[in-house]
This record gives sequence, structure tokens and C-alpha cells, in this order.
Amino acid sequence: MGFLNRTITKIFKNPTLGHPNPTRELPKEPLKENLQDNIEHIKKALGNSTDLVIRDFFIGSKQQMKAAIFYTDGLADSKAIQDFILESLVLEIPDLSLEPEKDNYSLLKNHMLTVGDIKDATEFHSLLTSLLSGDVILLLDGYAKGFTIGMRGWKDRGVTESATETVIRGPKEAFTESLRTNTALIRRKIKNPNLWLETQQIGRMTQTDVSIMYIKGIVDDGIVQEVHTRLDRIDIDGILESGYIEELIEDETYTPFPTIHHTERPDVIAAALMEGKVAILVDGTPIVMTVPTTFVSFMQTAEDYYQRADVGTLVRMLRYFCIFISLLAPSLYVAITTFHQEMLPTTLLISLAAQREGVPLPAFIEALLMELAFEILREASVRMPQTIAQSVSIVGTLVIGTAAVDAGIVSAAMLIVVAVTAISSFVLPAFDLALTVRMLRFPMMFLAASFGLFGIIIGIIAIVLHMCSLRSFGVPYMSPLAPFNLVDQKDTFFRMPRWAMFTRPKLINQKNLVREKSTPPEKPGDLTEE
Repeated sequence: MGFLNRTITKIFKNPTLGHPNPTRELPKEPLKENLQDNIEHIKKALGNSTDLVIRDFFIGSKQQMKAAIFYTDGLADSKAIQDFILESLVLEIPDLSLEPEKDNYSLLKNHMLTVGDIKDATEFHSLLTSLLSGDVILLLDGYAKGFTIGMRGWKDRGVTESATETVIRGPKEAFTESLRTNTALIRRKIKNPNLWLETQQIGRMTQTDVSIMYIKGIVDDGIVQEVHTRLDRIDIDGILESGYIEELIEDETYTPFPTIHHTERPDVIAAALMEGKVAILVDGTPIVMTVPTTFVSFMQTAEDYYQRADVGTLVRMLRYFCIFISLLAPSLYVAITTFHQEMLPTTLLISLAAQREGVPLPAFIEALLMELAFEILREASVRMPQTIAQSVSIVGTLVIGTAAVDAGIVSAAMLIVVAVTAISSFVLPAFDLALTVRMLRFPMMFLAASFGLFGIIIGIIAIVLHMCSLRSFGVPYMSPLAPFNLVDQKDTFFRMPRWAMFTRPKLINQKNLVREKSTPPEKPGDLTEE
């Protein structure tokens, strides 16, 4: 397997394949002093695109200097351009006169431009990147440099409730496709100057903004450095969603288990940051990733910490029970009905035998057909329009299941097993983990049909060994279960009271372990006593 991984990596990750220039940075061509030459160069570079807006004008009451602004229609705020740039330089008469012998560039930057985000532009590559990102470019005649003004104003979806991670008690807000909106949602949760944000562009074509957020003083510096190293290694033509980044930085590719956790809830990201994790945000997607992650984190939800500890513990144990049902229920049915009938009570055995009397297929083929049919219906309901998807999935399941039982293709017991398995998979909070269980369900049924309960035990041992071998940015995937850490068991199968969760996960955070210094609440005295 190691040789295969190295061979595939060598073939598919060769930086010289797919493009003649493996370097990410393009040659930097400096701006020219002649304004008209700069205008022609920008037009030519963008192929005279119709969404490029160019406005040339004169600055000053006596029209001493010629200038031009550039922006992309639909990405920049046109009203702000009119109010804070054109009116300041054209309509209003500046108090300061422009003279050839003065440094007019600094005069404009420090006294006339009433904008906050302004940077110098000296070469075409970064200028064009800023222009296509929604910034406004201001160039002056006679200067081989210009201004990059931040006035991005495209339309976004707005902050709405999460459609995939709903809660009864808790914040009803989710991330959007705007990177700056997402960072603001996190900063609303954590108002601390130690919450640091670093941004870089990845993708030769898309130049997608990718940001990492972490809390300095809590996060392990080695994890931050590892995130930077893996992001810097990415050399690809485009990043359209966080899934691109996830595949390129994960520790292990050939595994069904997700090793990077992602969510669209700001409160989940805030809680992960306070545990010492690093958040990775990608512009253009509402999905935010956190690293490192463990298997236990996929079984936790935000609502576990908004309810009482006993309620959160009960619901969490129910999830662990459901993951075993979702993974093993069809396999156990196949193994027991095929090899271990003596394990069933006589009455139940007679009932199952009577149901399977007219079924011509073995139990394994019967379970395989029903599971495939349900997976097809589930995938169809996801791809269909939402107005009819729910009706089609429910009606399709009922019709197909009832028709299969009436036709004698499957037994009624098998239909019940498949239905309970499907419902149990919906209880899992992480969709990635639910996909993993759905994938592993089929080889487990094959082992059960081949070797009975011994095959199921072999499959479970193989899965556990594989999970124990995984790492997420150097952190063991099964921690704090393997390696076992008694202190961190307070938030695995059980959710201890808030005052008892006074330390952060030890393997994720190595230097600031103390989360709080709370003590158990004292019982008040009897108010009826005098």
C-alpha cells in the first residue's frame, strides 16, 4: 500500500504536469508612468471585457492632473465610488492645490482620498488580482504607481439559519459564501485580540482567498506551522470550494473516515478555536474546516453544550448506539439467519422462517438489494427539487418496500431491518461520518454472509485498527480513547457538567490546558427557615 501511495502521488502530484510553468507567481511587470499606456495594458490583459469600467478624469480645481479609476461591474460598490472617490476628486474643489514640483501622490493619499482601505500598487499582476477581486484601482498620469482601494460590494446570500445543522436551542445563524462575513461572525463570538487571522491566495486562475484563524496563546504553534506548510504546498489552477483544500491537506487520502471536520455554524467554530484548533475559511463557500480533529468530534453537536449535562449525555449515548445499528444491523440479520439460527428464540425463528418461505433469494442478496434501493432513493431525493423531493422519497420507499414484500422478493423482517438502519443513520450529526457508515455497511454484510458472526468480528477489528492508525495533523484520530486519557473522558461518551470541563483536550492543546476555574454550585439554604 505504501508503494502504491508513493507511485500515485508521484504521478498525479507532479508539479510539472498540466501546465508549462510550475511556479505559482507570474512575472511581475511594473506600471508605466504614462496613464494611457497603463489603460491600454489593462484593457488588453482583460480582453476588453465588457464588465470592466474605466473612468478617466482630471483632478483639481484647475484640472492640473489626469487620472483614471478601474473597477469590475458587479464586484465593486458603485455608490461608494461615486461618494468617496469621484466627488472628492472631481466635484469638490480641493483646498490643496496640485503643483508639479510637489509630491502629488502622497498629497492625494494622505489628504484627499476619504477612504479607509487604501494600498499602493506598483505592478500589473497584483493590480489585476485586486481589480478582479472587487477593489477599485486609481492610477495617476506621470506616476509608475497607483492606489488599490477596498470597495468590494457584491451581493451575497446574507446570514440565514443552517439547513444541515439545525438546533432547537442555540444560535440560528450560519456562514455564508462571503469570507469577510464569515470572519465577522466568528469575531462576534470571540472578542479577543489574540484571535488572529491570516489570509493568502491559492489557485493560479481563481486566486481564491483562504484564511486561517486561531487564538494565539491557546493553539499549538506546531499545528499552525503545519497548516501553513500544507497550504503553501498547494499548486493548483483553481479552488472553488473548501473540499478542494480538504483533499489537498488531509493526512490520509485512502480512508473512508473524514480526518478534517467541517461545519457551517459559527458557534461550533468558536468552540473549536477555544479548544486550540485552527479554522480554515475559503472564500465562496459557507463550509469552514477545523484541524486537527478526532473521531469523537464527529459525534458531538453544538446543542450538547446548550442543554443540561444529563440530557446531553443521554442524546450522545443514543448517537453511539445508532452508529452501531446503522453499521451492523443488516450484517447481524444476515449472519444470524444464515449461520446462527440457534441464537434466536424458537417463536421468533419460526416467524422468520415462515416469512422467508416464499423468498427465492439468500439473505445477503435480499439485504443487498434493499440497501441499494434505499441508497438510490436517498440520492434521488437529494438531487430532485426540494418541493417534491420529500414526497417522492417517502412515497417511493413505501411503494417499493410494500411491493417487494407482496411480490415475495424480500421478507417483511428484512424491510424492517433496512428501515431501522436508515433511520439510525439519520441520527448521526456529521454527514461525512454517515457516508462512511453507509460505505462500510456493504463489506460488513459480505463478511457476515461469508463467515457469520466471526466475519463481523473480523471486520470490526479491521475498522478499529485502521482508525487507530489515522492521524489528523499529527493528532491520533481516536484520542482520547486511543491513546487513553482519563481526564479527557469528560467529553467523549458522556458530557460532564460545565464546571467539571475545566481543561482543554490535552493532545490538541499542549500549553494552555486550563479552560476555567469554576467550582460545583453550592446548594442554597432553605428560604423557609428563619
